[in-house]
Amino acid sequence: MTVDWNVFTPGPAFAGGLLIGLAAAMLLLCGRIAGISGIVGGLLGARHGPRAWRLAFVAGLVVSPLAWGLLAPLPALRIDADVPTLVAAGLLVGVGTRYGAGCTSGHGVCGLSRLSLRSLVATLCFMGAGFATVFVARHLLAA
Repeated sequence: MTVDWNVFTPGPAFAGGLLIGLAAAMLLLCGRIAGISGIVGGLLGARHGPRAWRLAFVAGLVVSPLAWGLLAPLPALRIDADVPTLVAAGLLVGVGTRYGAGCTSGHGVCGLSRLSLRSLVATLCFMGAGFATVFVARHLLAA
């Protein structure tokens, strides 16, 4: 493995992680978990209760990169997959978040910080599946 030193940005990465942790902690103080699949699912589903905080959270996810783009250039988007692969991947992630009762942000960020054993197992499964997928795609299926 090599590091591309031209795009290595520990400062912004640290700041981003700090902001994610701060947002998760603030939401937890309000009695909520910052799991994106649960937040978006609550907007799209037939759940009862207030939706304003969910809308504000998702709006922040959309507006934040736009605001950053006013301060600094955004990185170029590069997607090395065709549309059917992206659709299949999105559906598999959606099914996985339903079976796993949460997503990487809910389990990996919020659950691990609360020392949840269920979240530890879920995060290990997410990471293991990701490692296996990359290995198979890059080393076994590569032409």
